[in-house]
Amino acid sequence: MAMVSTLFFAWGFLTCLNDILIPHLKNIFDLNYAEVMLVQFAFFSSYFVFSMPSGKIIEWIGYKRAMVTGLMTMAVGAMLFVPAASIPAFPLFLTALIVLAAGMTILQTSANPYVAILGPPRTASSRLNLTQAFNSLGTTLAPIFGSWLILGAAVAPLSVAAIQAMSATQLHAYRVQQAATVKAPYIGLGVALFLLAVIVGSFKLPVIGYAEAHGEIADSIWRHRRLVLGAVGIFVYVGAEVAIGSLMTNYFSQKEIGDMSLATAARYLQFYWGGAMVGRFAGAWLLQRVRTQKLLAASAAIAAVLVTLSMLTFGHAAMWTLILVGLFNSTMFPSIFTLAIEGLGPLTGRGSGLLVAAIVGGAVIPELQGVLADHIGIHHAFLLPVLCYAYIVFYAVKGTAANTVRASVANEQTL
Repeated sequence: MAMVSTLFFAWGFLTCLNDILIPHLKNIFDLNYAEVMLVQFAFFSSYFVFSMPSGKIIEWIGYKRAMVTGLMTMAVGAMLFVPAASIPAFPLFLTALIVLAAGMTILQTSANPYVAILGPPRTASSRLNLTQAFNSLGTTLAPIFGSWLILGAAVAPLSVAAIQAMSATQLHAYRVQQAATVKAPYIGLGVALFLLAVIVGSFKLPVIGYAEAHGEIADSIWRHRRLVLGAVGIFVYVGAEVAIGSLMTNYFSQKEIGDMSLATAARYLQFYWGGAMVGRFAGAWLLQRVRTQKLLAASAAIAAVLVTLSMLTFGHAAMWTLILVGLFNSTMFPSIFTLAIEGLGPLTGRGSGLLVAAIVGGAVIPELQGVLADHIGIHHAFLLPVLCYAYIVFYAVKGTAANTVRASVANEQTL
């Protein structure tokens, strides 16, 4: 559990750095909200593309080797930020993010179900909440790290008018100077990921296997309605969480909201993600005493109310109601995940692949919210996350009661 929790920390840290990259790249390349949200679209689309192959990789080489493969791929993706910043070119940044996310997809597809089945099914949600708390520790520290080394190290961003007045040579020099602050942090992260891959490869993790029934596994996951509805739940949850975090820095810098610089606004992300960390540590304890469905429904309902209040208010009220959403986001992912794979037996690997594919919501929903922000303003574009949380309430109340066709081969655990 301790070793696997380290992996959750690593991917949480790297995922949250996207929230720092978004305002930085928006300024460097003079992008609108819809264009800069391609950062999240490229990153989270990789989950959809690579999730099913990741499930196959787990079947071929096992959980441990899949984790090592994921970490090595992530290290390559981090190193690709160096040429992307040297040129600099926005498409190359997107390419680096795709490679980084491909490795993260393998890591998530293996680590999430590994934790869920590493013990009694009754406490699976509690275990996954505990490891997800370390994921949130990474997302809490990343804004501090990113605002200091990336946004803080860059020169004060110029206005759109000043950038548009530059010659081609001046514009290139400005972009090179601003993008250079990305290099050192991602080189350091690439080295750290490589070393972590070596450590995990040499660590003796318990071997967990399950019976193979390839003839049935090929298409039977779609018969499990709880799993399919849970995949939609993961889609909308990740989409809402990422959309809020992605636009929070720009949202807080607005005159009627926080009226602060981007670097200052970015520091508030630590409270959003820190709330998720606190909630997950608390959730690991709560979920041993409260039914997962009840906690999930209450959390999603409160999150919807908080986002609505942020849209209806201004100043610090709008800021802190949105920040508090992080606390109630905390237990949603592990709760939906464990509820969705419950009773899948030998289909657990394939079911996990489907749920990880649903993380593509982090690509689609932020992009749609970016389009909304360009058309109706960033303040009211948060209507989309409210609708996402409404679906999660439905899943907790009705979706988890859906009939499930159980796999014919029982889950086997070898420790």
